[in-house]
Amino acid sequence: MQTTPTVRRTVPPTVWLTCGRHAGDSAEELLRRSLRRHKDSRRIDDYLEITDSGSPEKVFEARTRVAGGVTVRARLSLAPATQHGQDWTLVAEAEQPWDQSWPSPAGMFWPQDPDADWRLDASTGLRVGALNPLPEEDKAVRRRLRACARDTWRLHVVVHEAMTTDERGQVPLAHWLPPGLRDRVVEHRAAPHQHRVLNWALREFHAEVPRGGAVLLPGRPAPEGYQADAFAVRAVFLDGSEPVELVDAVRRFDALPRPLPDGALDELTALREDWHLLTLEEELARERALVKMYAEALEAMTRSRDLYREAAERAHEALAAYRDSAVPSPGPRPLLPGPASPLRALTRRLERLKVTPRVRRGAPAARTETPQAPPAGGTDDTPAEPAPAAAEQRTVADTPAPGTETSGPEDEVSAPGTEKAGRADGAQERAAPARR
Repeated sequence: MQTTPTVRRTVPPTVWLTCGRHAGDSAEELLRRSLRRHKDSRRIDDYLEITDSGSPEKVFEARTRVAGGVTVRARLSLAPATQHGQDWTLVAEAEQPWDQSWPSPAGMFWPQDPDADWRLDASTGLRVGALNPLPEEDKAVRRRLRACARDTWRLHVVVHEAMTTDERGQVPLAHWLPPGLRDRVVEHRAAPHQHRVLNWALREFHAEVPRGGAVLLPGRPAPEGYQADAFAVRAVFLDGSEPVELVDAVRRFDALPRPLPDGALDELTALREDWHLLTLEEELARERALVKMYAEALEAMTRSRDLYREAAERAHEALAAYRDSAVPSPGPRPLLPGPASPLRALTRRLERLKVTPRVRRGAPAARTETPQAPPAGGTDDTPAEPAPAAAEQRTVADTPAPGTETSGPEDEVSAPGTEKAGRADGAQERAAPARR
């Protein structure tokens, strides 16, 4: 799966930054004395030491003006002391794009002695502004160059000596650089017999040093637009004269859009958003900005409240209108009977069989008994003659028709109330001859 590379932010053109290490453990006192001396000599306008009990680092702020009135603010953070010394980080920002001819912001905090203890590179421990010969062992040369390539806080220049130089050739490159670059360049010197080893170690960076020349290490990641051939100098004359081509290459390399080093973004954010050393005009402008921000926030909350109130009123009006025009809802609909189930019909028949007594199979299907009628026109001892017509009708009615089946056990059972109706009909039929 192809991934998109992370885009790193570059150093803004108004920002100057570097880092280093103080060899001893008295960096705080040295900074206080130096800042006080610079303020008394009006080299800086003011300074401030920030005491924060929650942070182990010491923070110093300083402000100065360069080039006839361009304000420069600088912030130096000092880490706790270790066995190697105290690491420090310096970030400065000007009101205009940085000019390399301006004084180094490091001179706002540290004394400008050439052999001061603060002029050490934090990644390699080498001295800034001096000559640093490469080690004799081949693997040690590769380890040092790898460490320099990982350090993007500073610019690392490798110079090869074509022959052994005298005192004139021992002049550091920082002597010819502008003030804004002197405290950011680390120079490495390779002996004449190390040319082959040097190019072997530089092969992984796609760079090469000509014999008697120089090259700038690209760093990781390399600046945008970096090409090894464009920043390699074919010949550097170490005779005490100014190396014009090499100084021009360093200037051009510093002008490239370089990515921010690790940890530089946090330092830059603290400089911009957590600045404490303010002038009266800056404090007034800051308070006005806060008042404006609070007023805008209050206006936005008031507008939101009015909109909410208007929406609530509309909702109440709509609810009232709906209640006034609402039609009363009809009652619940009656449940329609479902389709008859054969199992339910069978269950009902079985229940009837349990409740209704059975009729004996041997009982005659029709009644042939002739009711006794009261005597008509005779004496009490003389019985009246039965009505033959009525008896014959009853016998014919009770006799099943030819070809029809007799009723089974289920038909023999009479429903409740049916037996009483039959008895009443029989009584009426017996009373009919008597009336006749």
